[in-house]
Amino acid sequence: MKNSKMTREDALAFHLNPTPGKWEVRATVPMTTQRDLSLAYSPGVAVPCEEIEEKPSTAYDYTNKGNLVAVISNGTAVLGLGNLGALASKPVMEGKSVLFKRFADVNSIDVELDTEDVDAFCNAVKLMGPTFGGINLEDIKAPECFMIEQRLKEEMDIPVFHDDQHGTAVICAAGLINALHLSGKKIEDVKIVLNGAGAAGIACLELLKAMGAKHNNCIMCDTKGVIYQGRTEGMNQWKSAHAASTEARSLDDAMKGADVFLGVSAKGAVTQEMVSNMAPNPVIFAMANPDPEITPEDAQAVREDAIVATGRSDYPNQVNNVLGFPYLFRGALDIHARAINDEMKIACAHALANLAREDVPDEVAMAYGTKLSFGRDYIIPTPFDPRLIHRIPPAVAKAGMDTSVARRPIVDMEGYELSLKSRMDPTASILRNLNTRARSAQSTVVFAEGDDPRVIRAAVLYQRSGLGKALLVGREGDVAAKLTDLGLADAIQEIEVVNAANTEHLEDYKSFLYERLQRKGFDAADVHRLAARDRHVFASLMLAHGHADGMVTGATRKSAHVLELINHVFDATPQSGAVGVSAVLHNGRIVLVSDTLVHEWPDEKDLADIAERGASVARNLGLEPRVAFLSFSTFGYPVSERAEKMNLAPNILDERNVDFEYEGEMTVDVALNAAAMEQYPFSRLSGPANVLVVPARHSASISVKLMQEMAGATVIGPILSGIDKPVQICSTVSTVNDIMNMAVLAACRVG
Repeated sequence: MKNSKMTREDALAFHLNPTPGKWEVRATVPMTTQRDLSLAYSPGVAVPCEEIEEKPSTAYDYTNKGNLVAVISNGTAVLGLGNLGALASKPVMEGKSVLFKRFADVNSIDVELDTEDVDAFCNAVKLMGPTFGGINLEDIKAPECFMIEQRLKEEMDIPVFHDDQHGTAVICAAGLINALHLSGKKIEDVKIVLNGAGAAGIACLELLKAMGAKHNNCIMCDTKGVIYQGRTEGMNQWKSAHAASTEARSLDDAMKGADVFLGVSAKGAVTQEMVSNMAPNPVIFAMANPDPEITPEDAQAVREDAIVATGRSDYPNQVNNVLGFPYLFRGALDIHARAINDEMKIACAHALANLAREDVPDEVAMAYGTKLSFGRDYIIPTPFDPRLIHRIPPAVAKAGMDTSVARRPIVDMEGYELSLKSRMDPTASILRNLNTRARSAQSTVVFAEGDDPRVIRAAVLYQRSGLGKALLVGREGDVAAKLTDLGLADAIQEIEVVNAANTEHLEDYKSFLYERLQRKGFDAADVHRLAARDRHVFASLMLAHGHADGMVTGATRKSAHVLELINHVFDATPQSGAVGVSAVLHNGRIVLVSDTLVHEWPDEKDLADIAERGASVARNLGLEPRVAFLSFSTFGYPVSERAEKMNLAPNILDERNVDFEYEGEMTVDVALNAAAMEQYPFSRLSGPANVLVVPARHSASISVKLMQEMAGATVIGPILSGIDKPVQICSTVSTVNDIMNMAVLAACRVG
């Protein structure tokens, strides 16, 4: 899987829209009535204050302390950019905060401290201690990072973790466990050479020694060569602790006969000659970013027996910190830990190593376009493995409990694992799975409205994300000018622009269209105008003839008008079985609402058809469908002619013997609320519905847009289902992300 290309403009736009930054604060309690305000603040808030004052540990019960981590930096070592200062480090710290939330459901706040003074920094963090359940230090230069972490660990009673050191060390250790297993070697026997005596390098060596590596078998190098006993130049107490008794003075010397090379240094630091001088079955972790000390292809060109890992996602065996820090903190927070110790880090490493040896879920394999299995090119799990959340934190928590740093041990570990499985937002998994399916399919998607900047950006994003090929319908000059205006001039050579003037298939398209429309009031001139001048029709014709695999349109024209144009080429009518299904994602739930596009006033037979199409879309999205026919009445009360068809539609499904759950008619609360559903024990639904069939198109559209505007729900669709080819119609208010989602649906043939 190759890295997607991105420009400065892509990165800036991502951080600017829809609001500046990457996270916001939302209340988790109701704040609508006077009583709510009285409970949330004065006078009700005084009660938990008194409880905490009397018993401080209850702060974990009555506040968000137990699930809140501070990401703190002074910006002295920002990524590979150097000392940018506190303010310029904020985008990185915000990014780290959202990674905590995305991967382990840990709330996180970034804090940038404008000081390089160790005392001032430590005092500031210590004074904030009561607020947080843990401290993640980030991007602080050495040697100050060692002093700061050591002092804060001693002075604070919550976990303090410098991820640049220990995050890299944990993932490196996990990979090394498996690499040595495949090589038939033991950690206590191997010769390890580490290049890069900064924070990450020192932490890697310290953790490996804690896991059994022998001091005398480990050689650390920096820019001046081997750190040996008796060396005085460029030394400090942290380097001195790892000084080796050796005659080697250069990295070249040290690499002779080495079993393991660990690099956290710089591009090109390792030569092919060095690799050729290593012991049989060498292990090479070239972790410098963005470019490794030696590339896997260069290393394996001279040593086919080498196992190679890097810090990059476009090579196998990526050493990625996101595999560690979210889950370390998740486990530590859940036992109200006083610290994250070596035993917890080692437990994390072993859990990651064990996970890599297990069968890989299909959705993970699809993201890489190949079946992954434990071996030389797969020794570390991938960041999107859904098992990480419920496998790593329990191992960390257990180690913390065994080493007595837990304030509140977990009694039911099995129940804890189940709670972790259900903790993550299922909608994120659905969207991620769609992207992995699209990446595997590598579909060619035609974007019909190549004159719209949003569509152009979405097409570029689709192709640069490695999902497949994008075709833009438009004029080459116009598209090139807009790409330049958007700061995407470098994409001009990447994106293929198609139109009637540059296709060799126009006559075939016109013949096909004339065959369909000649008895519907269209003559040859009309057909020419449609095929050669209307982008929606031209894109549909491309799709009908197999010159694209999917199509996205609708961003510039009303959906009803676009559907009418598409109908010239495809049969997307109520009579043909076409249905529009909108996916509404909100607060970790997803429901499909239909029909939001095609049927204006369906009868009971139409409603049964809509239910079947909705169930098909649900299964395409990875959901087991539970269909509810909605009305203002529930199971016949109150009686109304308007509700009758919703009562009759389930009877038609009875006759068809469909293979999914359905029930109705019912109000929306009975369909979605488990407590309300309990009042009707005879209901055939085993749980809340996830496919909602509504009486008419206007009520479906109103419902979806109301959720979108009032509740901030994410809406994908309407997904056009029931036609021969994957055509997806956006709304005119679609964002670039919305258009991109529709392209992914088309690529996956959802519908």
